[in-house]
Amino acid sequence: MSKAKEPVTYFIADLHLAQNRPDITACFLSFLKNKAPEAEALYILGDLFESWIGDDDNSPFVIEIAQALFELRQKHTEIFYIHGNRDFLLGKKYAQKSGMTLLAEVELIELYGKKAVIMHGDTLCTRDIGYQKFRKKSRSWWWQTMIKSLPLFVRRNIAENYRKKSAMATAEKSQEIMDVTPQEVVNCLEQYNSQLLIHGHTHRPAVHELNANNQAAQRVVLGDWYEQGAWLKVTRKGFELLNQPFPNGK
Repeated sequence: MSKAKEPVTYFIADLHLAQNRPDITACFLSFLKNKAPEAEALYILGDLFESWIGDDDNSPFVIEIAQALFELRQKHTEIFYIHGNRDFLLGKKYAQKSGMTLLAEVELIELYGKKAVIMHGDTLCTRDIGYQKFRKKSRSWWWQTMIKSLPLFVRRNIAENYRKKSAMATAEKSQEIMDVTPQEVVNCLEQYNSQLLIHGHTHRPAVHELNANNQAAQRVVLGDWYEQGAWLKVTRKGFELLNQPFPNGK
C-alpha cells in the first residue's frame, strides 16, 4: 500500500501575466497542469495579471487563464486570491469563472498548526508616498465606479498609460523606498499576533528573520515570474522557496 501524500500548500505572486509575455503564460500554465495539482491549496497573493481593466474583458487571453485555473480547482486544489496593485479591479465574476475564492487584502490563516499573515505587500511600503496616495484613491468606491463605467477600449488605454508611467516612476525611485518599511512588518505581525508573514510585491524572494511579539519571527517574500516560475512550498515540516525555468529554457 502506497503512503498518503504529504499535505502541501503553494503560494505565488507577481506573475504579471500579459499577452506580450507568452513565456510567462506558458510557464504558469505548465505550473497549473504539472505542479499545482499536488497542492491542497494555492494562494495567489496579487498581481496575477500585469493589469486588469474589468471582468467584462472577454479576450481569449484572460479566458484561457480562467479555464486553466478552473481546471485546477476541479482537481480538488482550492484557489485563494488576494488583489495586487495591478489587478485590484478583478471581481467576483472573473473569480467565479476561475474557481477562485477572493480574500481580504490581509488575511490570517492556519498553516499546518501555525498562524500566518498573508497579503500582497504593497501596504508595507509606506516610504513610497506617491504610490500610497494613488493606492488610497484607486481603492475608493467612487474612483472604481468611474473607471468601470468607461468603455473597455478606454480602460485598456488607461491601463497601458499607467504601466508606462509606473515604469518611469519606478526607475527614479530608490530600492529603499520601494521596499517594505521594517516597522510596518513588525506592526502587522503584532496586530495579528503571528510570527509568520508571507507576501509578494517587492520582487525580492527571501526569508527574513526578525522579532515581533517579543519572539523570533519570519517574513517570507515571494519571487516574481519575469525570468522564471517561482513559488513557496509549505508543508508540516516547514517551507522552501522554489523555482522552475521557462519552458524550452526561455
